Amino acid sequence: MDLTSISSPSFLKSLDNEQLKELSEDIRSFLIENLAVTGGHIGPNLGVVELTIALHKSFNSPEDKFLWDVGHQAYVHKILTGRASQFDTLRQFKGLCGFPKRIESEHDVWEAGHSSTSLSAAMGMAKARDIQNKKNYVVPIIGDGALTGGMALEALNHIGHEKTDMTVILNDNEMSIAPNVGALHNVLGRLRTHGTYNKAKDELESLLKKIPAVGGKLAVTAERVKDSLKYLLVSGAFFEELGFTYLGPIDGHDFVALEENLQYAKKMKGPVILHVITKKGKGYKPAELDKIGTWHGTGPYKMETGDFVKSTSKGPSWSALVAETARKLARTDKRIVAITPAMPVGSKLEGFASEFPNRMFDVGIAEQHATTMAAGMAADGMKPMLVIYSTFLQRAYDQILHDICRQNLNVVIGIDRSGLVGADGETHQGVFDISFLRHMPNMVIMMPKDENEGQHMVKTAFDYSDGPIALRYPRGNGLGVPMDEELKTIPIGSWEVLKEGTQAAILTFGTTIPMAMKAAEVLSKNNISVEVINARFIKPLDGEMLRDLQARNIPIVTLEESVLQGGFGSAVIEFYNEHNLQADVHRMGIPDIFIEHGEVNQLLEEIHITSDEIVKVVTSKVNESTRYISS
Repeated sequence: MDLTSISSPSFLKSLDNEQLKELSEDIRSFLIENLAVTGGHIGPNLGVVELTIALHKSFNSPEDKFLWDVGHQAYVHKILTGRASQFDTLRQFKGLCGFPKRIESEHDVWEAGHSSTSLSAAMGMAKARDIQNKKNYVVPIIGDGALTGGMALEALNHIGHEKTDMTVILNDNEMSIAPNVGALHNVLGRLRTHGTYNKAKDELESLLKKIPAVGGKLAVTAERVKDSLKYLLVSGAFFEELGFTYLGPIDGHDFVALEENLQYAKKMKGPVILHVITKKGKGYKPAELDKIGTWHGTGPYKMETGDFVKSTSKGPSWSALVAETARKLARTDKRIVAITPAMPVGSKLEGFASEFPNRMFDVGIAEQHATTMAAGMAADGMKPMLVIYSTFLQRAYDQILHDICRQNLNVVIGIDRSGLVGADGETHQGVFDISFLRHMPNMVIMMPKDENEGQHMVKTAFDYSDGPIALRYPRGNGLGVPMDEELKTIPIGSWEVLKEGTQAAILTFGTTIPMAMKAAEVLSKNNISVEVINARFIKPLDGEMLRDLQARNIPIVTLEESVLQGGFGSAVIEFYNEHNLQADVHRMGIPDIFIEHGEVNQLLEEIHITSDEIVKVVTSKVNESTRYISS
């Protein structure tokens, strides 16, 4: 079938099962071929082909609301709602978003990039429906990994208590990104092995009804037997105690089972949870065989072999650098432990886990728990390193403030994917952490200029004993600089001059340092002498260097790959204000907008963070300063 000819999912209503199977194969081939070029979340989407088709056949989108938890598994949904022709632009600049996007289609009713939000949003939509006397179905689709998130459990509790009409699809593929962990995951495992719970329960109920009731006594006994079966099978007991009707588990690749159970769910009152077993990566052997999450989300790959297109970068992965330096230090310091919320693969902690299995904790999709757990370990003398993506750290704001900073505990926070991340877009850009961490008392924030300084910052973080310290590092690879063999501690709050200058100064850190150095070279050729400073400590600032710059009466440009509001540039202005010093400070950074998907360089160019723009700003400021002095 030509998938680009699809304009709406209504055509599915007339297809028989054989035609649906053919469509499934067409969609899988389409995804494998297209994602080989663009990259993307191939594993999750190959696993939900039949499920997505069955949902769109059984329900009527957009009147009926589909809420895709996390959203990375919505590619099939996008194809069936008329966007196949745009897949060559998937996750590309100005192209198709890799997550549901409300402005893209009326069928995308809920946007997500973080997990465990679908049930709460579905509860909101269901209550809005009921208040407005509408009759549509609300269908959140949530994975077994996302179900372990605290927010999802809070929502389950509320939905069950209110007995709200809703069909929850539990997409169980035994993995989120990395293999799932936790007691709830084990409950789902028992459900998989016990077979179709609801069928067994219904068969028993049918049998009991055939027994003549004598004086009502046997009827009461029958109900007790039926209730006991619920606990005997373990199965749906967890969900049914929360107030849900549990259906399943069923084969998520079997159209007959899917349609039968979806129709059954639609007829039931109150909340229903349909437990669907799917195979992540189905139909593409390299993805099917993946047991650790490598094929969850990928860059381009060779379709025929499954080999990934290798990066041309000479430097090590930033995630690996931080994880492996911590591993090295852990060999001589038994107090060092690592904690991650479901990202051991992405943050390259497999080596640490292999060498120190008792000192590595993957807590699942539970950022708040991970953060307070780190605080608890620090309170009892350990040296925990909480490794977490910048975008996910947002979810643990209160725990950092209340549990770590307020108690001034020695927790190392490794903020992976700091700065712009590119293709994952606005839900994943790591550009807010400076602003929400900088105002917390006791917090130290730093970011290295290259991987060599990065390894020294890891040591600095573990040597620091006066409270929490955050190490920011970007997505991708280092610059390929020579690495010192011996690790050293960097004085807290110290900056360094990378290039001396007399007419202006650029203060920057991390990924924007090469940009500043390039601009300084151009300015030098234009006879403008600019100092470039590695402002590697974002908090505390290097007060001595700031005072020196102010005394020299030269314009200062701050440059950061993070939001301007509450950011590093604001900190510099605040410093001068607090010390009653006058300084000409111009801030360059991310404006008050959400940054969408695309190559990082394209995104930076769109918001005017480039070496050319720095040259314009510095030239203008120097000319202003010269006119002021001459007048």
